[in-house]
Amino acid sequence: MIKITLLGEPRSTNNIYKTMCRGNFPSRYMSEAGKTLKLAYQKQIMAQYTSLPLKTSVGLKMSLWQGNKRKNDIDNFNKLVFDSLTGLIYEDDSQIQELTIIKGYDKGNPRVELLIYEI
Repeated sequence: MIKITLLGEPRSTNNIYKTMCRGNFPSRYMSEAGKTLKLAYQKQIMAQYTSLPLKTSVGLKMSLWQGNKRKNDIDNFNKLVFDSLTGLIYEDDSQIQELTIIKGYDKGNPRVELLIYEI
């Protein structure tokens, strides 16, 4: 089992991905703030996990500890975290076969706690 803690306020996909239209074709891109946060997550991951990426199917338990009590959708937080883990913990996020997400409140220590395990 791999344990990873990503420090800082968990960010919703709505805050880090933007949509732009070119003609009739909308495209989605990561904002500069999103790129900065992804890089920060990757640095934290590399400091906590130094082995090769897993090649097997994995399960993941994600605990979101927010520093505020705003209402938001629990399913909007996983994309950036999954993308940050890609190439470091597993080869591709398509390897995730089980997922549990828990949302909580911790004003003094907002973070994302991850438990990743092989199936």
